[in-house]
Amino acid sequence: MTLEATSEKAKPPLDGVVIADFSRVLAGPLATMMLGDLGADVIKIERPEGGDDTRCWGPPFTTDGTSPYFLSVNRNKRSIAIDLRDEKQRAQARSIADSSDVLVENFRAGTMEKYGLDYATLRRQNPGLVYCRISGFGSEAGRDLPGYDFLIQALSGLMSITGEPEGPPMKTGVAIVDVLTGLHATIGIIAALYERQQTRLGQMIEVNLFSSALASLVNQASSYLTAGVVPTRISNQHPSIVPYDTFATSSQPIIIAVGNDRQFRRLCSALDAEEIADNELWLTNSDRVEHRKALKTELERTLTTRPSDHWLKTLKENDVPCGSINNVAEAFALATELGLNAVQDLAMPKGDTVASVSNPISFSRSAVSYDRAPPALGADTEEVLQWLLERKRSG
Repeated sequence: MTLEATSEKAKPPLDGVVIADFSRVLAGPLATMMLGDLGADVIKIERPEGGDDTRCWGPPFTTDGTSPYFLSVNRNKRSIAIDLRDEKQRAQARSIADSSDVLVENFRAGTMEKYGLDYATLRRQNPGLVYCRISGFGSEAGRDLPGYDFLIQALSGLMSITGEPEGPPMKTGVAIVDVLTGLHATIGIIAALYERQQTRLGQMIEVNLFSSALASLVNQASSYLTAGVVPTRISNQHPSIVPYDTFATSSQPIIIAVGNDRQFRRLCSALDAEEIADNELWLTNSDRVEHRKALKTELERTLTTRPSDHWLKTLKENDVPCGSINNVAEAFALATELGLNAVQDLAMPKGDTVASVSNPISFSRSAVSYDRAPPALGADTEEVLQWLLERKRSG
């Protein structure tokens, strides 16, 4: 229940904001989808031959041949097919940019300048434009390096701290750097729109995958920068908190995430092993970090006597943070059980629907928009061109 009554006619917070979306693949489209969810009118500019690269990324594909990858980050958008190599169509793209509040692009360095769609050119006609450029490395020195999430995870150190200690470095199971970069872009855009309310001027925002990856290292980066410690792979353990790990049972492994000494004592009590909590090797978290291996062995000596269901029930009853290791289907089932409304069914043009993960933000007064399913390539070309014509007539 919210603190304030939500009107049935509540508008999303970015209602009336127009986004020219020149981005492709993941980071940029995620940012523009988030803005679309918040009410912005997002116009996705795509090349006529195939459109966004992710339209053909699969399998898997839906029954109508659509890529789930594309569907994941392209709702609440209108698609217009424009060939930027064609002078007339390039002028249409320029008109969209001139009529927009925000432009987002992630082309290779020099591409937007080549077509006269760079910030320095566009700001002359549209001084209020918030222009967001997303790149792999940001700097002039890195402008020609390929900005792929997998590569960034390797170069940023993220892979060096992911995986088993004796195994190879591993990437995460999703393109997490792209996701984080898209969220950073969203934050920057909203901040620039807020600042524009005072100055009436737009500005250039630049985000890059490499900087986003470094920022995502948080405590691991701080350990290096402030204490000179180069982090390494420690599997599912936490470098500074113990026990915070996966633990074997007589059936499936479980997660135990003990964050303080009080929780540790409750854990030991639930296991009927108070002597572990009283052992001088593990009295404090610092002690437990130093002697983590021996502690895990001792805890698993008890945990492996019963199945996971028994221990999850027992630990939860004793207020010990714990959980099962769900697959994706189980995760969505849990969301339903918790009443989180994590899935939205979006109406497709042919009358069927497509499932989409809900935006995780909720408001007490404003609405989140789910007005448009991800569009077919060029599906809204005529609509967008008519919109441009009407804006031109109205001055």
